[in-house]
Amino acid sequence: MKKITTILTNKYLITSVFFIVWMLFFDQRDYFQLRDRQAELNKLEAKKRYYVREIEKTQKELEDLQHNPAALEKFAREHYLMKKDGEDIFIIEDSSDLKK
Repeated sequence: MKKITTILTNKYLITSVFFIVWMLFFDQRDYFQLRDRQAELNKLEAKKRYYVREIEKTQKELEDLQHNPAALEKFAREHYLMKKDGEDIFIIEDSSDLKK
């Protein structure tokens, strides 16, 4: 019993336990705040990767539109419903879009 009491009253053990508790719960940069910030950083990095891919895809499409007349015609037909003389355009709407 005396050995347990001497271990529990050891100043180094008490200081170490106090330090660990302080760092986990009370410090300005505690463990939980660090974990939340790491999760937020991961989300932001995922968004950055998404936007970088979208920029690359858009730049590729722009390059294709600037140098390929067939791609430019396809883009105009799909996005602006342009047509050649004597052509008819039929627009078919998806029924799932109407429910929204």
